[in-house]
Amino acid sequence: MNDETKMDKRTFLRGAAAALICGAAATAAKGLSPRMVWQIDPEKCTRCGRCATHCVLAPSAVKCFHSYSICGYCDLCGGYLRPDAKGRDTGAENQLCPTAAITRTFIENPYYQYKIDKDRCIGCGVCVEGCSVFGNGSLYLQVDHGICVNCNECAIAHACPSDAFRRIPASEAYLLKSDQERRIR
Repeated sequence: MNDETKMDKRTFLRGAAAALICGAAATAAKGLSPRMVWQIDPEKCTRCGRCATHCVLAPSAVKCFHSYSICGYCDLCGGYLRPDAKGRDTGAENQLCPTAAITRTFIENPYYQYKIDKDRCIGCGVCVEGCSVFGNGSLYLQVDHGICVNCNECAIAHACPSDAFRRIPASEAYLLKSDQERRIR
C-alpha cells in the first residue's frame, strides 16, 4: 500500500461510523413508510371476471368474501343457486359457483349459512354477481393478503375496467361492502 491510499485508524473509524449512521437512517426511513397492499373497492367492482384470469397466481389471490352483517341467510340464495334452478334443489347442477366453493349449512327454518371455501374459490365473481342481482349483495370480491404476493404492478389492477383496485396501507382493514367511511376516502 502506498502513502496516498493508506488510511489511519481514526479516518477509517469515522468513515465506518458515518456509513453505519446512514444505513440506520435509511432503515428507519423505510420503517416510517407503511407497507402498501392491493385492495378492491367493492362499490366499484363490476364483477367482470378478470380477477380470475389476470392474476399472476393460479388460482387468483382474489377471493369471494361474505359480509355476514348484510346476509339474509336466505333459503333461496342468489349467490348460491342458479336463477333458473328448479325449486330449491341444491344439487350440483343448480349451484351457481363453477368450483363448488360455497357450502350451505341449515341453521333453522328458513335460514341457511353460506361459507366460502377459499381454496376452491377462483375469484371469478359469478356468485357475487348472482348475489348482487338476485340477493342483497353480501358476497363481494377482495384480495386475500394471505395469498397475494403484492406485485408492484398488479396485472389485475391494469386489466380492471372499473378502476376498482387501489393500494392502501397494510395496517388498514379490508375494505368491506358495508363500511361507508372507507368507501368515501
